Amino acid sequence: MENDKSIPTPYEYAGGVEKFEILTDVFYGKVLRDEILEPIFRHMAAEHSKHVAHFLAEVFMGPKFYSNEFGDESLRRMVGKHIGKKLTEPQRKRWVKLLMESADEIGLPKDPEFRSVFTGHIEWGTRVAVINSNLDENPTTNDEVIPEWGWGEVKGPYGIVGSLFQRKKDI
Repeated sequence: MENDKSIPTPYEYAGGVEKFEILTDVFYGKVLRDEILEPIFRHMAAEHSKHVAHFLAEVFMGPKFYSNEFGDESLRRMVGKHIGKKLTEPQRKRWVKLLMESADEIGLPKDPEFRSVFTGHIEWGTRVAVINSNLDENPTTNDEVIPEWGWGEVKGPYGIVGSLFQRKKDI
């Protein structure tokens, strides 16, 4: 079955890279004022917000800004940012809450279809981040790529962190 070109990707529907950059700017402003999350992010690099925006844009089937910047190491780099951080469920929940508030604030689409896709990935991704944060070594390899999250995606269950990120074999 061919993709219907009249249906925008979640990235396009959200408003493109500028919208994701605004989202992460607003979001990390909240994070740095939050008593639960500020200690984790107080030393983040100035470009962190933009990198997260570009990662999200790519996940939601936009241009490969993040992968183009970091090459074959892009997923390994993102996962590596979480290794050893020992993130907790209350921290994860606050991260999600502030991101969703920021999405509302900047006017990301509110229809059930988009919010289902957006929320599904954010919930899934933050849960994987918590798992990864409790590891001592990065489980990803250069054979794994940033996942794409389109309309109606379901991920898992899986046995090992990273098993969903395997490059698709040409058929």
